[in-house]
Amino acid sequence: MHKEEHFEQPDFVRDIIIGMSDGLTVPFALAAGLSGAVSSNGIIITAGVAEIIAGSIAMGLGGYLAGRTEIEHYRSELAREYREIKEFNEVERQEVRDVFAQYGLSEKSQEMIVEELVKDEDKWVDFMMRFELGLEKPDEKRASKSAFNIGIAYIVGGIIPLLGYVFSSTPHAGLLISSLITVACLFIFGYLKSRVIGQNPFAGALKTLFIGVLAAAAAYSIARIFS
Repeated sequence: MHKEEHFEQPDFVRDIIIGMSDGLTVPFALAAGLSGAVSSNGIIITAGVAEIIAGSIAMGLGGYLAGRTEIEHYRSELAREYREIKEFNEVERQEVRDVFAQYGLSEKSQEMIVEELVKDEDKWVDFMMRFELGLEKPDEKRASKSAFNIGIAYIVGGIIPLLGYVFSSTPHAGLLISSLITVACLFIFGYLKSRVIGQNPFAGALKTLFIGVLAAAAAYSIARIFS
């Protein structure tokens, strides 16, 4: 018996990818930059923790606002569709016909479908939302879930680069340990992320690793120049 397997949590994975990507990269770059300018691990850890807190709040808020915007946009388009099927009934009927014409259905079949569909306003509007506008009804709790997922993922990702400074005594040693840990995590994260979304895992891993290392190298170089 054939069993179709589809990934059913794209929003959750998207949140984790957003949070972890920035969580691994930004604090890593900050810590690397400070390593070239200060002589105390305590300063780096304090600055890193402050950045993680601020970053997780900012990223979570961004996720929340994006989720609310999606919900409000859907509601606005939904109200417009209900209004249009009353005010421009024949135009909306023709739009239904046009959708099925794209799939090669005959005019007779199109008309039969239209007549059945328009008997229920809710189903008609739902059809137009999906197939005319390409909009799926969003989860009403999506905004708060997104904020939480992104914020937590950012914190988890941000803690990793700081571990090197917790278990060392100098910024130079901390940077070395942090780089090894973070590089490994960036590669693993990039690999897993790419597998989940159906891309080449090794190419995705190398791309994620390159971005993280480039950001850290730039921050460290700039800090060394100005210090």
